[in-house]
Amino acid sequence: MDKQKQIVMSGIRPTGYLHLGNYFGALRNYVKMQEVYPCFFMVADLHSLTTHPDTSFLKENVHRVLAEHIACGLNPDLVALYCQSHVPETAELYLYLNMLAYKGELEKTVTFKDKARLHSENVNAGLLTYPVLQTADIILHRASLVPVGKDQEQHLEMARNFVQRFNHRYGQVFPEPQAFNFGNELVKVPSLDGTGKMSKSENNLATLYLADCDDTIRKKVMKAKTDAGPTAPNTPRPDYIENLFLLMQLVSDSATIQLFEEAYRSCTIRYGDMKKQLAEDMIRFMAPIRDKASQLQKDKSYLEKIMKQGAEKAGASAAATMEIVRNAMGLNYY
Repeated sequence: MDKQKQIVMSGIRPTGYLHLGNYFGALRNYVKMQEVYPCFFMVADLHSLTTHPDTSFLKENVHRVLAEHIACGLNPDLVALYCQSHVPETAELYLYLNMLAYKGELEKTVTFKDKARLHSENVNAGLLTYPVLQTADIILHRASLVPVGKDQEQHLEMARNFVQRFNHRYGQVFPEPQAFNFGNELVKVPSLDGTGKMSKSENNLATLYLADCDDTIRKKVMKAKTDAGPTAPNTPRPDYIENLFLLMQLVSDSATIQLFEEAYRSCTIRYGDMKKQLAEDMIRFMAPIRDKASQLQKDKSYLEKIMKQGAEKAGASAAATMEIVRNAMGLNYY
């Protein structure tokens, strides 16, 4: 398929605050993709119901995610930026795909097992069939390029299985979706406590959220794990110190990074000074995104206009796909 014609699709659940990891691991690349590919970026509000059935804050969360996406550089005039529940064809395709998904394979999904353990009081059918709905989201636009992290690779493999089964049974309708990251390998942003990566829902004090105020950023960075420092020149850096340098590489200028790298090599590094510098550089980077997102969130009429515009684009694509699907399945009775 011609590169220009391949379609990109990705979604994010509105279940927590977007953070620095979301920016460097996904959003920054979305901004580059929108210039080259037709892109569909979805706020996955239906997915969120599998683990967050209380919808009292859902509208506010959806508005925040939309605002943060735009503040990070997504252009709603270039992409389809839309809400999952605003495209009813999603549910129809999800239903058809469920006929091609088997209980045994769904129960083996790592994310299902993890979420069933975390939400043992709410192991619902939506949680079990999460990969089916995810497949419907992707192929509803006949997308073949899916920006995903390592944790979603199993779901993408399942999506290819469902596509293969559909195409085998009803004819060649859908392209097989592939992981796609556009250019350089994605940056995994480490948590400030040196354990794993930043998270929307865990390690709040070790994660830098795009909505954090300046003082919060300073406090979190200053609490980052360090030690007494190296005692011999050219000592290898432990993971948690390496993490600090990785964060600095994301937001600081090369002279600053070089200064602290040399200080580490020569055993003269003062981690307090390094963290103060990192905090200020982080604020300089994050504050414009936070302030723009905050401003957009207040403009409800603008966000509603963006949602309607996105729903029209996504709806037109979905309607065209579903006409092909119904014809392929023989559900065209008149």
